[in-house]
Amino acid sequence: MSDTQPTRASQNSNTAEYVVVACLFAGLAGALAYGMYISQPDMPPAPARVGAVPAAAATAARADANANANAQVTSQAVKVAADGGAFTPPGARDIPDTPMGEWIRRGEAIFLRTPANAVGFSGNTLNCVNCHLDAGRLKGAAPMWGAYPLYPAYRKKTNHVDTFAERVRGCFMYSMNGKAPDDGHDILVALEAYAYWMAQKAPTGEKLPGAGFTKVGKAAQEPSFERGAKVYEAKCALCHGAQGQGQEAGGVTVFPPLWGKQSYNWGAGTHEVDKAASFIKGNMPYGNPTLDDQEAWDVATYINSMERPQDPRFTGNVADTRKQFHDTPFSLYGTEVNGRLLKGL
Repeated sequence: MSDTQPTRASQNSNTAEYVVVACLFAGLAGALAYGMYISQPDMPPAPARVGAVPAAAATAARADANANANAQVTSQAVKVAADGGAFTPPGARDIPDTPMGEWIRRGEAIFLRTPANAVGFSGNTLNCVNCHLDAGRLKGAAPMWGAYPLYPAYRKKTNHVDTFAERVRGCFMYSMNGKAPDDGHDILVALEAYAYWMAQKAPTGEKLPGAGFTKVGKAAQEPSFERGAKVYEAKCALCHGAQGQGQEAGGVTVFPPLWGKQSYNWGAGTHEVDKAASFIKGNMPYGNPTLDDQEAWDVATYINSMERPQDPRFTGNVADTRKQFHDTPFSLYGTEVNGRLLKGL
């Protein structure tokens, strides 16, 4: 063996160092990626909504702290800029110390830690921020400031005009695989308050640049499960796990499960391959989205070829449910993949 050839021990050492660095990077990236404020306090109690003006939740010390923070951080004024309709949402520290601000903070807490702060309604470990990145601010990741001004709106999925609250109720049913809060419930009021605050002064009824997902281009080849598996192993598994079950930090889901019992169910919009491919192309790997269109289509096909919780609209028959709710080539529900019928867990 030559003097320049690495020994097995040195190779193992290098590998171990790589794994440590990769894991540290994954943890840091996760905290940044999903806007998870791990040290954030518990959700503030719901202010009274009827009668007397709610008591201010902020103490004098907190008011001083906010004043100091505001002195150091330039407030991001909400505006619609002249350059192509670009929109800038308010910053995380801009929530006012007012009765309305109490509801906004409550909505933010639900958004960031949904299972802990929407007990009884969240059916899996996902948080709103796992899909609506950067606490609902990031362009191309279905930001709240892009969604709120577009409602009420007719939706083909529900076959009627949905309010924004009804749209959020759908998120609980499908993405969270849980139970929708009743209309007017404090959970919905708080989330609406948070979205409304994010969208202040945005034009009503106009889809702003960066709203929703950035549409992925056409795939050069028919999307492939096999190619998608390779893309997943190379570019997704480090964060989401080899079995797609994600990762937690401090008991909070940072990298979300992509299939299985803790993931979105067969009724969620991202179970459709085209929507998943658009989200992936624009945002993944987080902070450095480098997949080309074909890779995005392939890995979206791979992820959505995995089993997940049943569609809440299940009629009792898989073929009938597919005919009623999944009559699109982008839904794999009720189809066979690798000899296995996808029918819901």
